Amino acid sequence: MTPQPRASTPPAARPRPTPSERSLTDLHAPDQPATDTGGGLVRLRLSVAYDGTDFSGWARQPGRRTVQEELERALGTVLRGPLQLTVAGRTDAGVHATGQVAHCDVPGGLPDLERLGRGLRGLLPPDVAVPLIEEAPPHFDARFSALARHYSYRLHDASWGPPPLRRADVVAWPRPLDVDAVNAAAALLLGMHDFAAFCRRRDGATTIRTLIRLAAVRQLDEVGDAEVVVIGASADAFCHSMVRSLVGALLAVGDGRRPVEWPADLLSRTRRADEVVVAPAHGLTLVSVDYPPDAELAARNAVTRARRDD
Repeated sequence: MTPQPRASTPPAARPRPTPSERSLTDLHAPDQPATDTGGGLVRLRLSVAYDGTDFSGWARQPGRRTVQEELERALGTVLRGPLQLTVAGRTDAGVHATGQVAHCDVPGGLPDLERLGRGLRGLLPPDVAVPLIEEAPPHFDARFSALARHYSYRLHDASWGPPPLRRADVVAWPRPLDVDAVNAAAALLLGMHDFAAFCRRRDGATTIRTLIRLAAVRQLDEVGDAEVVVIGASADAFCHSMVRSLVGALLAVGDGRRPVEWPADLLSRTRRADEVVVAPAHGLTLVSVDYPPDAELAARNAVTRARRDD
């Protein structure tokens, strides 16, 4: 590469770099507001989709393939510098996403977003895609600004199993499911509760969540003309393994092994219920994340930080 000419200003005359002009990775926490100082930091919002089959989840882990690592590597290559992503929901190994949201801060002003998108497409593996990149307000935070996360869990309970083209995101359930019983049990779980019985506890993190929606429906799948059972789950946030544990409890009701009241009775527990079987990861997909209007982002961040550490 041809060396660039040095600036004519003598070194002694140059002002010392401000924090926003130095190493982004070292000096800027990715879940703090970006500060644009004229060519300083710009916050980008990314919509992300991935097939979680061959990933050890979202979060970077030593010696394991993760979505975060693949994305950060590609972004760093295109933008020529290290970047750190903050995500709306840290999905587990094997879990998919069609509507994941992440943000990162880039130095040097707003990049050419169309060029960035093309560059990512050329560098990312085929099981990860970034359909949309846009500039975000400084107070936008993919994690703390979120109002709700929405997941879907897909099952096939026919005796012949799911269509082969759906084997990566539909779980073959060995027993017929009573959707009415599933919905009756799900209705008793709605609202704000301590979901400790359905969570893998993390030190310093609360298990109190507000479950906005939990419901099952039978529908004709667009692949293979097969009927599937789809369980939708929405909450302000989900703790570790919460969605799959809720689904596991509902399936025990749906196939007749447990009474309708059983999942709700577990809400009195202060520790994880060992009798709840966690449903397989590959049936779960993060489909979307809700955010408030731009003017309400800072207030939402403050409320969420005060309530929990996800």
